[in-house]
Amino acid sequence: MDQRIEKLAELLVGYSNPVKAGDQVVIGGPVASTDLLSAIYEKTLVAGGLPSCEIEPPGFQELLLKKGRKKQLGYVPAWKKQQAEEVDCLFRVLGETNTRSLSGADPKKQQQRVLGQKPLREIFNRRMNEGSLRWALTLFPTEAYAQDSEMSLSDFQDFVYSACMVDRKDPIAAWKRVRGNQEKMVKFLTGTKKVRIVAEGTDIMFGVRDRTWINCCGTHNMPDGEVFTGPEEESANGKILFSFPACYNGREVEGVQLTFKEGHVVKAQASKNQEFLESMLDLDSGSRYLGEFSFATNRAIQRFTKNILFDEKIGGTVHFALGSSYAESGGTNESVLHWDMICDLREGGKAYVDGKLFLKDGEFVQGF
Repeated sequence: MDQRIEKLAELLVGYSNPVKAGDQVVIGGPVASTDLLSAIYEKTLVAGGLPSCEIEPPGFQELLLKKGRKKQLGYVPAWKKQQAEEVDCLFRVLGETNTRSLSGADPKKQQQRVLGQKPLREIFNRRMNEGSLRWALTLFPTEAYAQDSEMSLSDFQDFVYSACMVDRKDPIAAWKRVRGNQEKMVKFLTGTKKVRIVAEGTDIMFGVRDRTWINCCGTHNMPDGEVFTGPEEESANGKILFSFPACYNGREVEGVQLTFKEGHVVKAQASKNQEFLESMLDLDSGSRYLGEFSFATNRAIQRFTKNILFDEKIGGTVHFALGSSYAESGGTNESVLHWDMICDLREGGKAYVDGKLFLKDGEFVQGF
């Protein structure tokens, strides 16, 4: 086994989502990610946790969306809800072998499926906000992800493990340094009131008064590298042209441009998959409002991969999320949707905070 897999598992269990003796731990992911799932399972046993592993066969989601009726699409087993109420630690590993398997799915059925999962998502969100459920998300490199990124598998593996810093001698110490550097940014942003983003096809302003800026330094996502908050719900005005395709639920929406008025998306355009975009925006009353805004800081990630776990961390970009807020940021928007979309500021883009230049051409002018 690639020793970097072992180091990633150690990082996840020892730093990102520390497992304590007696913790009930659920480890889940596709068959293709078995090597990493096994390593996390082993490290959990060593830490004294009580692990269970849920390995997902390929093609089941595709079958459900193709053959499932409305009741089946919305079905959540009772044991799933009980598990969500009782588990202490949750590890989720991404490991798809076909990232396009849902490209032909009916957008209305995908909408029904997202809405059907709402009760389970509400349990997880409540427990995460309470601090009674700890979690970590990562990715195992597969051929499918490598192809999306236009890399060979070996090059993509190097990319993933470099972004996670498990190619370093002491990955935990490296992520602690990230935490310290980003804490300076959090301190600077705390107490600010307005953010404005200007780039090609983009000029949008929104409020962040009395909101909390969160330091994302590998304690939930791996890789990580961002500082985010929840915009004031009715404050966004202007337009955003997102620089890369917006990927969600196995669908890829290209050329997304949104127009906001008093926080609400009043116009949505896409050059590809317009129907899917609109179906997601119409999921509920909160899906047309912003739930998150973030500055990305991971300089080891500089290329678009079509995987949001990496792309939202591209150093020198910002991203906005439509839909639900994270309570820790002070945001109050509620939705079953949380869809991250990226605006690249590395070539001609600017970010202003309270009217002062904060980021130019992807570089922080304050020296973070």
